[in-house]
Amino acid sequence: MAKSKAKKLREKLAREGKMNPEVKRSSFVFADMRLRVTKTKKDHLFQFKHKNHQSQDGNDGSFYYAVILY
Repeated sequence: MAKSKAKKLREKLAREGKMNPEVKRSSFVFADMRLRVTKTKKDHLFQFKHKNHQSQDGNDGSFYYAVILY
């Protein structure tokens, strides 16, 4: 595989005894800084612990039935 111009220049500077710009890089260069924005399939499946959870429209599947006897 071919070397990039930047890599060739860095190697040339190191050979000549000058400062290599790779030394100046911080440790965050190698860290994965991406965040998950959307939920995974498993997150969606285990989002609610119980089946009769409160839904977005307010209907949780339960009802109230009252009988009044005189």
